[in-house]
Amino acid sequence: MNREENTDKRNIMGYESIGKLIIKISLPIMISMLVQAMYNIVDSIFVSWVSEEALAAVTLAYPLQNLIIAFGIGTAVGVNSLLARKLGEGKEEEASSAARHGLLLAFVTYVVFALFGLFLSRPFLSAFTDSASLLDMADSYAKICLICSFGIFFEITCERIMQATGDSVHPMITQTVGAVFNIIFDPVFIFVFDMGVAGAAIATVMGQILAGALALFFAYRNRFINLRMKGFKARKATVKDIYAVGFPTIITNSIGTLMVSALNGILIAYSMTAVSVFGIYFKLQSFVFMPVFGLSAGLIPIIAYNYGARNRHRITEAVRKGCIIAFAIMAVGFLIFQLAPQLLLKMFNSTAEMDRIGMISFRIISWSFLFAAFSIAIGSSFQATGYGIFTMITSIGRQLVILVPCAYILSALMGLDGVWYAFILSDIIGLALTVILYRIVYKKKIKTLEE
Repeated sequence: MNREENTDKRNIMGYESIGKLIIKISLPIMISMLVQAMYNIVDSIFVSWVSEEALAAVTLAYPLQNLIIAFGIGTAVGVNSLLARKLGEGKEEEASSAARHGLLLAFVTYVVFALFGLFLSRPFLSAFTDSASLLDMADSYAKICLICSFGIFFEITCERIMQATGDSVHPMITQTVGAVFNIIFDPVFIFVFDMGVAGAAIATVMGQILAGALALFFAYRNRFINLRMKGFKARKATVKDIYAVGFPTIITNSIGTLMVSALNGILIAYSMTAVSVFGIYFKLQSFVFMPVFGLSAGLIPIIAYNYGARNRHRITEAVRKGCIIAFAIMAVGFLIFQLAPQLLLKMFNSTAEMDRIGMISFRIISWSFLFAAFSIAIGSSFQATGYGIFTMITSIGRQLVILVPCAYILSALMGLDGVWYAFILSDIIGLALTVILYRIVYKKKIKTLEE
């Protein structure tokens, strides 16, 4: 019995046609990410009905929430990649060990964030405001999200464990249940119980805890891995393997906050309206990027499994078809931003000045979608083959090293529109860098594999 036949009996990653496999694995993730994007917007709308100060408080706490997600996703991506590779190699016990390490690291990371919430959230937030009432609301929201963050850590970890085994339906269910619960109970806790910002935080963590409990239940029933912790001993080498891929992802997901802060600093010199338009764009673009990130999350275990199984043809086919699908998604987003920018802005009760700035900015920035599509799809091969550091390099390069300086320089030369053109330039350069790094990975890791 050859390797491929033996693999076929264990996991669909080794024999299902790549096109069908990408859809089967990625589509549920893409749908759940779209639900998550919808939740983020709806959550902001509900809070804005309390008061402008309440919305500002939640915005102030955003960097801490972003860090929770960055550490959760980063660690889970490392677990996902290692687990899928071990399954591809036929080392099922080592795959189960990787999953158990993931649960342990989720708990340890939660403890760190809970302690930060108890003792450091208020000092951190006080650096951004002198208003006592604003600080009280922001600290209340942040403390609840941090101290009760165990739900989201276990949810993310278990979802990535399941995805590594080819199960993307249950992760979609858990994310959707959590997000829908949050959307339903936001107005209940905020308005019915009159808890304001604290109510929004409670609804958020309750949705996360429910999703985390469901994810744990489904993961424990997965037939490809054993998550029972009896007799488990943590191994430093396994933790190192997880963070070899996971740490760059943590950094990658954290730098978005720095990028937004830097661009806001440039935009505020023009007007608060420019800052508001950028904030609206940042929320709306998630509806375009989230499906592509979902596609990338689905590609990682497919590529990782076949890398472990030493199947070069399936790896290259997955990257190629991933690029095609990513471009198609981004092209749809591009057309929407080009043809209906005012309609998008009106969803946020935009003023005439916001429409004027927004229609120009949306039409300019959306050109960058077409280049970003390839960068994201190709980048999944870095994480899948243990080169997560390349993902970090491309993300930092595009969002900080290239975008922010270009925005500053072009705004000085072209005015406000220069900031928007910087997005196109940064994604063109970012794509060139991604292609160069992929050639390195292909030569060192993929080219020598068996056909």
